[in-house]
Amino acid sequence: MDYRTKSVIENIESNYENFTPVEKNIADFFIHNNKKGDFAAKKLAEKLFVSEASLSRFAQKCGFRGYREFIYEYKQNFVVKQEVITQNVSKVLTTYQELLNKSYSLIDENQIKRVIDYFNSSEKVFVCGKGSSGLAANEMELRFMRIGVNIDSITDTDQMKMRAVFHTANSLIIGLSISGETEEVLHFLKEAHKKKAKTVLITSQNRDKVKDYCDEIVLVPSLKHLNYGNVISPQFPLSVMVDLLYSFFVDEDKNLKEKLHGDTLEALNINYEK
Repeated sequence: MDYRTKSVIENIESNYENFTPVEKNIADFFIHNNKKGDFAAKKLAEKLFVSEASLSRFAQKCGFRGYREFIYEYKQNFVVKQEVITQNVSKVLTTYQELLNKSYSLIDENQIKRVIDYFNSSEKVFVCGKGSSGLAANEMELRFMRIGVNIDSITDTDQMKMRAVFHTANSLIIGLSISGETEEVLHFLKEAHKKKAKTVLITSQNRDKVKDYCDEIVLVPSLKHLNYGNVISPQFPLSVMVDLLYSFFVDEDKNLKEKLHGDTLEALNINYEK
């Protein structure tokens, strides 16, 4: 398989917002193309329904003297990356790809939709975790808070014990624990179940003992059995699942939620300027 090294494509991407609509059309072609071919100005202009002058202006905006120089560099940057990639880079990227493949195999879209229904029917959402799972919990709070969800992340042991007292049937409790054995998280979920709250555990271990107090056990891949899993952040599988939940949730009312997200960013900018 042919790959391009980063320089030319990153150059295009970094200048993308400076392009005219016609130039963005040209940029999109070069960004997404992954095949060697005939890039002669006349043929490409016909293929993209643009003028040769547009190709020249595009190349100049990318920092080249003209289209000929640009396309020379572009063609030079087609390399068989496997020949030059280091062993460490190869192992890490292969492990990430394996994690993504495992995530795809584990995904249950109907289950994700049920969890989204819990979001919609709950007055308050709590997400908790320790260590790397706590970082994922913090990220989840920031993401969902920006689109109008009343959500808190809890990563402190004492806070989990105290906040568990205030669970109600109108709450959604999400626990993050790759091992499925984090005592504080499991206690938080147990107490929520007693108060009739909806409970979701996101974990890599489908343990029978948690089924008594979890409405949903959402599975993510484990790093344990991967050849190079010891160098991968344990937060990664959880972050992928958070992104999936976020995507499904936003998609239900995309215009409104994108507006809310934009409003929060604007509010942050206003506060920063003050």
